[in-house]
Amino acid sequence: MHSLAPVVAILLAAVLVVVLCRLLRVPAMLGYLLVGFIVGPGGLQLIADTAQTRFLGEIGIVFLMFTIGLEFSLPKLRAMRHIVFGLGAAQVVVTLLVVMALVVLAGASPLTGFALGSVAALSSTAIVSKLLTERLELNAPHGQLSIGVLLFQDLAVVPLLILIPAFASHSTHLWQDLGLAALKVMGVMVLLFSIGQRVMRPWFHLVARQRSSELFMINVLLVTLGVSYLTELSGLSLALGAFVAGMLIAETEYRYQVEEDIKPFRDILLGFFFVTIGMRLDVSVLTEQFTLVLVFALFLVLGKALLMFAIARLFQYKSGESLRSAVALAQGGEFGFVLLALAGNLDLIAPQVEQSAIAAVLFSMLASPFLIPRSDWLVRKLIRADWMMQAADLHHILVSSMLRSEHVLICGYGRSGQALARLLERESIPVFALDLDPERVREAAAAGDAVVFGDAAKKEVLLAAGLMRAKALVITYSDTHSSIRILQVVQQLRPDLTVIVRTVDDSDIDLLREAGADEVVAEVMEGSLMLASQALMALGVPLNRVLRRIRSVREERYSLFRGFFRGVTDESLAMDDAQQARLAAVTLTPGSAAVGKTLGQLHLGALCVQVRTVKRRSARHIAPDLDFELHADDVLVLLGTPEQIATAELLLLGGKH
Repeated sequence: MHSLAPVVAILLAAVLVVVLCRLLRVPAMLGYLLVGFIVGPGGLQLIADTAQTRFLGEIGIVFLMFTIGLEFSLPKLRAMRHIVFGLGAAQVVVTLLVVMALVVLAGASPLTGFALGSVAALSSTAIVSKLLTERLELNAPHGQLSIGVLLFQDLAVVPLLILIPAFASHSTHLWQDLGLAALKVMGVMVLLFSIGQRVMRPWFHLVARQRSSELFMINVLLVTLGVSYLTELSGLSLALGAFVAGMLIAETEYRYQVEEDIKPFRDILLGFFFVTIGMRLDVSVLTEQFTLVLVFALFLVLGKALLMFAIARLFQYKSGESLRSAVALAQGGEFGFVLLALAGNLDLIAPQVEQSAIAAVLFSMLASPFLIPRSDWLVRKLIRADWMMQAADLHHILVSSMLRSEHVLICGYGRSGQALARLLERESIPVFALDLDPERVREAAAAGDAVVFGDAAKKEVLLAAGLMRAKALVITYSDTHSSIRILQVVQQLRPDLTVIVRTVDDSDIDLLREAGADEVVAEVMEGSLMLASQALMALGVPLNRVLRRIRSVREERYSLFRGFFRGVTDESLAMDDAQQARLAAVTLTPGSAAVGKTLGQLHLGALCVQVRTVKRRSARHIAPDLDFELHADDVLVLLGTPEQIATAELLLLGGKH
């Protein structure tokens, strides 16, 4: 009989265990793994460990890889080709050969060694990607190294699935099979990247014009699962197809809206994936084959990390980046279970060895949520050169902020931080900003903004940014935990400094005030005030009376009210805001079509693009007139929609539109 009882039991266990994990401040991922063990064959046996349940869990990886693909673009992927096909290929090949040699020395056959080496060479895309995303390290150097290696591992699964049965059966058509697989892979990739780029933007335009959030969500699911299905048909993984789909959408202006819409599906299904992984744990194997499980697990964690670190150093990556990426990749992967099952069916490995390897892979995956967050501590302890690198970063912040005093220190340079900085600059108030997004810092710094890369929650970073000379400090991102850390540093060093903190709602206001915030600006409060003002005017209340009411409420709510309004733009993009104007910096390289021409000759106004600022060496020309002549190495800050800016950039650099 069909019953909801197992489903309800799983949901209840998931809620209780994940709540417990959050109270104990351990990753929720471990809670899902524990739930899987409780409800699986090794526990209450509520759900069988079948191919159907594993496939549903794999859909969670699909949506995770899709959101990671949204963070990438084709130019970024081309820039990473040396990591993917250089470092990634070396990691897979070296790990496979080392394990194969160790297994042969232990007395087993080379085929057994090849199968176990293939399993050891792979890491968990789901775990590594999720932890790097949560820690905002996806775009950090070690995050790029880790993702690049994981991409090659996903590609390597295809030839490994061909090689293992071919070696087992001593096939005479091995090279033909590999060649056919390579042709299929290349054909699918060329098809997706060539045709997909041309089709994706107009297709999303067509769907978005219908102004239906339901239709837009259905279309996102169609693209994600459709491209994944195409790659699966060609013999590639579903996850790789989802990554490609994310990259294609990242080239459109709908990227941010898609990212928000897909989050609920990603998080729920990814949680179910970890449940299915926990279902594989067999306690009897731990008692009967404990020594073998321990040896396998130690190699996956320690041996694999040492190999990855050595290979990265041979490729001349920095010691700190190499060690962080080595720790991130020090575990087995979900595709390892597929290879183990295949090798077991072909009698390449004994049943007890297969079960021990499965348990070892699971233990290595369980260890990752504890090891990856501590990679910074390991780097500080083991690599002296990383101290030198941190000192160099602090020196850069110190030099950049040295000439500023009585300035406003802005922690976070997202939309809110940039809007605040522009408003303060108009009032001739100096600002200095810290941000952890390297791409945003690079773009804004190229445009001449006073922003550097640095973690504002660290005492030494705040000191280097001129905390002791600052007139005020503003935290523009809504992260209560990070805000409290900053407030603790300020209370220790500058208790007299005015600190203003942004938060989402009123729930953490008292906590932030107790930590030392002079004022807490709640988005919900400001949104309510704007909603009330519009409603009052719509009901016929005179504008001057509405403004007085709003000002009165603000003066009662904010003791430090300064008389300026917060920007009405929300942090997330609505579907109708996809064509919202934004700023972008364009650098004129020598030989660009615009060099030697005036702004009037370029007719950028016809494209509805406005030149806000031109940075030339150390000078900034705000709102230059039409007679302003452009030189090589000028940085133009343009205002327009993504499509308008792309057209203007092509005109400036190549002379066409």
